[in-house]
Amino acid sequence: MARGKVEYNQVGADYLKQRQLKRGAAGWLLLAGLGVSYVISGDFAGWNFGLEKGGWGGLLIATVLMAVMYGCMVFGLAEMSSALPVAGAGYGFARRALGPLGGFATGVAILIEYSIAPAAISIFIGGYVETLGLFGLTNSWPVYLVCYLIFIGIHLRGVGEALRVMFVITAVAVVALVLFAVGMVPKFDGAKLFDIPATDAFGASSFLPFGITGVLAALVYGIWFFLAVEGVPLAAEEARDPKRDMPRGIIAAMAALVVFAALILVLAPGGSGSAALAGSNNPLVDAAKVAYGGDNWVSQIVNYVGLAGLVASFFSIIYAYSRQLFALSRAGYLPRWLSKTGKRKTPYLALIVPGTVGFLLAFAIGEGDLLINIAVFGATVSYVLLNLSHIVLRKREPNLERPYRTPGGAWTTGVALVLAAAAVVATFLVDVLAAAITGGIFVLALAYFWFYSRHHLVASAPEEEFAAIQRAESELG
Repeated sequence: MARGKVEYNQVGADYLKQRQLKRGAAGWLLLAGLGVSYVISGDFAGWNFGLEKGGWGGLLIATVLMAVMYGCMVFGLAEMSSALPVAGAGYGFARRALGPLGGFATGVAILIEYSIAPAAISIFIGGYVETLGLFGLTNSWPVYLVCYLIFIGIHLRGVGEALRVMFVITAVAVVALVLFAVGMVPKFDGAKLFDIPATDAFGASSFLPFGITGVLAALVYGIWFFLAVEGVPLAAEEARDPKRDMPRGIIAAMAALVVFAALILVLAPGGSGSAALAGSNNPLVDAAKVAYGGDNWVSQIVNYVGLAGLVASFFSIIYAYSRQLFALSRAGYLPRWLSKTGKRKTPYLALIVPGTVGFLLAFAIGEGDLLINIAVFGATVSYVLLNLSHIVLRKREPNLERPYRTPGGAWTTGVALVLAAAAVVATFLVDVLAAAITGGIFVLALAYFWFYSRHHLVASAPEEEFAAIQRAESELG
């Protein structure tokens, strides 16, 4: 059956029965915890490299801009996820707004972000374990393997069990951040924020030591405070009341992340100095050591408990990639066998296959920075498409039932769209190799869509049914 430029194949009555997720497993609080869990590793490391690119002032402006971008985008996602509560999330929203090609491109961008990021985080976890001298390891690959085996295993047990374990790990990481903030308050000195000397770059000053261009370069690192919060809608089909819980969960998560970002960005360099953290691989621990003149209770707590932050993000992003892959596979955009679910209603192949690929990438490449930049580039491309989808849906379908409506409507996501486009440019400038690798993955994926999957789509998949209903309503109108 052909519709426009795509063709739908007939599937058996048991097709969707073999591809069911567990309904009602998560309320808004677990969804908020999921959103924080996705991101929290970025509070412990990564953001500080923006100090090296833009100084404290440059990173501050970059972080504020990215907070505005994510905040505006989250409002748009809250609306779309309440109106279209499907596991495909970003792919589903873009599929309805931009058609099959736009939906697939958005899904691929999200899948790049979520399948590559755990590989990078596993490398960071391995380095963390080595630094702490745990288990006498001199090579980190066993850590990568154990991480994938344990946390994919927990996800295979069931979504309810996985989300509860993840919530506990995230809570431990949050406690570490709060104790760090409390310990750094007495050591805060505003002058320490501006201890990176000004260069001769255009617009350089003590506030912007690397000038105006430093702000653009720091955008990539401002993203680290919020990267992946957009994955909350992937839990739509497993939420108790998605029309009500999705907006509450994702907005609460974003609010918490803004608070954490403000605390870390001000207190860490304000207690130790920006220069001391610019190239640090463990900035919170180093900040505490510099501020107190050596090992102390703050550095010891963050050093050990901080590992929970990396584990929380690793654990939760595994959930995210499995649901995005599940949805794309269920609709026929990717091989259908990847979307089968087991007795516990978990997409076991969508968990295991990307996990295997991620472990092999971590083992073979071993460069967490390169992998995370690939993930960030995929993320920023998806942000452009997601914000565009909201704007198109607002214009094309003003009467669509929207249990939650974005404050400011399309103007809000219009701001996010402009900032997301700037972030795409910034990521390209920071790491051309990562951008080229991501572009190559896109080309291969789009070739697969054009030559194969667009001829083998599944009309009964929820995301495709939503689009079919809209098309029918338009034709009747």
